[in-house]
Amino acid sequence: MANLPPAPGPASDRARYDRATAHLDAPLAIVDLAAFDANAADLVRRAAGKPIRVASKSVRCRALLERVLGMDGFAGIMSFTLAESLWLARSGFEDVLLAYPSADRSGYAELTSDPKLAAAVTVLVDDLSQLDLIDRAREGTEEVRVCLELDTSLHLLGGRVRVGARRAPMRTPEELGAFAELVHTRPGFRVVGLMAYEGHVAGVGDRIPGRPLRSRAIRVMQARSRTELAQRRAAVVRRLRQVAELEFVNGGGTGSVESTVAERAVTEVAAGSGLYVPRLFDNYRSFQGRPAALFAQPVVRRPGVGVVTVLGGGYPASGAAGPDRSPVPYLPTGLRYDPQEGAGEVQTPLLGSAADDLLIGDRVWFRHAKAGELCERFAELHLIEGDRVTDTVPTYRGEGKTFL
Repeated sequence: MANLPPAPGPASDRARYDRATAHLDAPLAIVDLAAFDANAADLVRRAAGKPIRVASKSVRCRALLERVLGMDGFAGIMSFTLAESLWLARSGFEDVLLAYPSADRSGYAELTSDPKLAAAVTVLVDDLSQLDLIDRAREGTEEVRVCLELDTSLHLLGGRVRVGARRAPMRTPEELGAFAELVHTRPGFRVVGLMAYEGHVAGVGDRIPGRPLRSRAIRVMQARSRTELAQRRAAVVRRLRQVAELEFVNGGGTGSVESTVAERAVTEVAAGSGLYVPRLFDNYRSFQGRPAALFAQPVVRRPGVGVVTVLGGGYPASGAAGPDRSPVPYLPTGLRYDPQEGAGEVQTPLLGSAADDLLIGDRVWFRHAKAGELCERFAELHLIEGDRVTDTVPTYRGEGKTFL
């Protein structure tokens, strides 16, 4: 009888990953390219024809940025520091939007003195003092491409209650329009875009296991926010188009692709976490991705029945501290942390009946809470196709780029 391929699922995935990396020592990190490509295709489907700008902070690997930008439906990068933006532009990426204000004076000096970089990089500003900083740092005469940002947070009870990230200070068409006019009349700057990231919709799951009332409250909040923001974002775009020729209006994220692209005022959507699908993106009703990025820790102890200890793995994610910021043991299924120890710096006890089938040197596969932050722990990613490692590529860290 011919050997049939294993049925898809956690058990077969674990077997594939173990076979593919048997020649490597753990700790190590992998990306399953079949899952990565399937997640990319699903993002394109959800975007319904509008281009997706890839959030590089959620990928942090130049080879995988090149891979996804080579697919139909993706265009441009959303970067997280000016140093990263310039490095990507020097590497050949021609459309890089810096999504956060910067105080990097040496970076602005380089940007304003290099025509290629100035044409490829768009910087975000939301305060005239940021323009002053750029002008003081100038070492050239190149025009700076500018993106403005809209505060997307939901204000309730006359503004006494705020839901959403504390990002940009401007939220009305009047405020954005007046600021755009000031930028427009200032030599050396040109407004080319608007960014409006609704993180309280795109980055908050609406289906929390075991918490039906909280899930319901999140859905109500998000529905109200989507309605309010769609009207306000459209009004802001109309006002800005009176001042500048906007090349793009960016919004959304992995968790809000469908609702964001439905707005006529939005020309592109941002996404990145949906390529790797970390654990924080399990709790959405609108989509279900495949975990693509994992890391493995070796079993180094067997303290007793139902317990194994793996090497370290205490890689918390950024954000408000809590259990949801820890990685989770993923394969084999059925393992959990010791509540007295959690994910440790140098050792991590894991409990569960699955522990009794693990031997010294076996791997436990983990999922990180967030996407790109995994790459800050590893210098390289092993790319897996089927049950083979077909390439090993450096992360940003592996290229000596931390971009703090």
